[in-house]
Amino acid sequence: MTIAVMQPYLFPYIGYWQLIAAVDKFVLYDNIQFKKGGWFHRNNILSSGKKTLFTIPLKKDSYQLDVAERRLFEDASQHIKKIIYQIENEYKKAPYFNDVFPLLESIFSIDEKNLFLYIYNSITKVAEYLQIDTEIVLSSTLKIDHTLKGQEKVLAINKYLHADHYINAIGGQLLYEKETFAKAGVRLNFIDTKITEYKQFDNVFVPSLSIIDIMMFNSREEIQVMLKRYTLI
Repeated sequence: MTIAVMQPYLFPYIGYWQLIAAVDKFVLYDNIQFKKGGWFHRNNILSSGKKTLFTIPLKKDSYQLDVAERRLFEDASQHIKKIIYQIENEYKKAPYFNDVFPLLESIFSIDEKNLFLYIYNSITKVAEYLQIDTEIVLSSTLKIDHTLKGQEKVLAINKYLHADHYINAIGGQLLYEKETFAKAGVRLNFIDTKITEYKQFDNVFVPSLSIIDIMMFNSREEIQVMLKRYTLI
C-alpha cells in the first residue's frame, strides 16, 4: 500500500496531482491548522504573460483554527465572480478553454462557505477531469492520536493504513528521515517533478502556475503524460 499525505490546496501545481496519481490512497488533511500565507485559498494564473495571484476572501478569524473551521467571507461570491471573469478574460483564446472553463466556473461558484469543503470539492472535481481515480481519505476520519505532529503523525497514519511505502512532496526532505521510516517498515520517497514546458500563447514560458493554466493549454492526454514525468528519490 502506497500513500501520501498533504494539506488541502486550491488548484495546486502539477506536482500535487502527480503525487495523488502516484499512490493508492491520498490522505487529505482537514484537521490541520490554517497558515497565513499558505496556498489553501489562493494560487497563480497567467495574466498578460505574467504570474498573477488570485485569492478567495476569507472571514476574519483566528489563525489557530484548523482549515475545516475557517469560512469564506459572507459576500465572497462577488469577489469570486471577479476571479471567474479574470480567468475567462485571460484564457478565452486558450486551446482548451471551451472544455475547461465551464468546469472551473462550476467549481468556483459552488455554494459552500466552509473553506475545507470548498477546496475538497475543487480537488475531487479536477481529479475526475484528469481521470485520476486514487481514493482520497480525510485525515480526521483516521483513528490515530491527532495530537501528534510532523513526522510522528505521518508515521501513525502509515501504520493505521497498513502502508509500506510513503511518497511525499520534494519539500519533505527537510522534514522526514528515511532511516526513521525504514525502522517503522515504511519505504520513504520524495517526488521530484520534471517541469514540462508548453506553449502559453506567444509568451515566454512561465512555470509553477496553478493546474488551471496547464488544463487551459494542454489536452487531457497531454496532461496524463505530464503526470508521469517525475522521479522518485
